Amino acid sequence: MSAWARDLGVQHYEADDNEGRITFLGDPEGVLTRQLEMELTHPGPISVGIVGRCKRFAIYAVGGVVKYVAVSEAEDDPAGDARPEATMADAMLRAVLSLKEEL
Repeated sequence: MSAWARDLGVQHYEADDNEGRITFLGDPEGVLTRQLEMELTHPGPISVGIVGRCKRFAIYAVGGVVKYVAVSEAEDDPAGDARPEATMADAMLRAVLSLKEEL
């Protein structure tokens, strides 16, 4: 995950520093993906051998409490790859700001 962050040029949090603002987490066995019910079960990816992939999603959590979940998926784009707008930074920022306004 650190290599991915470096490749993207993202300042991320690592266990030995407190500099980053984003924590990259891996889920190689799909445990979290299944617990969150975000496993992509559409037959399309499975038919080409992509098993256990997660949907494109973003979660806003505070102190371990999930406040907002966005999933980019559509009937013709179950993985959300073609239209990731719901999970992109600007959409998440709007959602977080609207949550803060409700408080």
